[in-house]
Amino acid sequence: MTFKRFVEIGRVALVNYGKEYGKLVVIVDVVDQNRALIDAPDMVRCQINFKRLSLTDIKIDIPRIPKKKTLIAAMEEADVKNKWEKSSWGRKLIVQQRRASLNDFDRFKVMLAKIKRGGVIRQELARLKKENAA
Repeated sequence: MTFKRFVEIGRVALVNYGKEYGKLVVIVDVVDQNRALIDAPDMVRCQINFKRLSLTDIKIDIPRIPKKKTLIAAMEEADVKNKWEKSSWGRKLIVQQRRASLNDFDRFKVMLAKIKRGGVIRQELARLKKENAA
């Protein structure tokens, strides 16, 4: 099969555009071929176009159009937040947010650390080349 992630009830998705950008949401119903009804613990249930959603590998077991309390309980039981933070996609977004929040001095310290790391790598590479040549 070519596709592994399907639009289905209980599929966790990331909003990639609009007012709710960057939020993890759950598809609770499919409205038509272009839109889904989404919900999350910290937002109001609303419709969104599929083009504005990025489907994740995470899926929770919920009935169609569950109550808010049921949805929150299912998300906690499935440990969605921890699964997302441990995924490579989630870690990458966390790093991007952390870098965006750096101030000038923090960026300067990162630059110095990169220079120092590069020097250590060059020294080790030169030492290994010297050993192989001998």
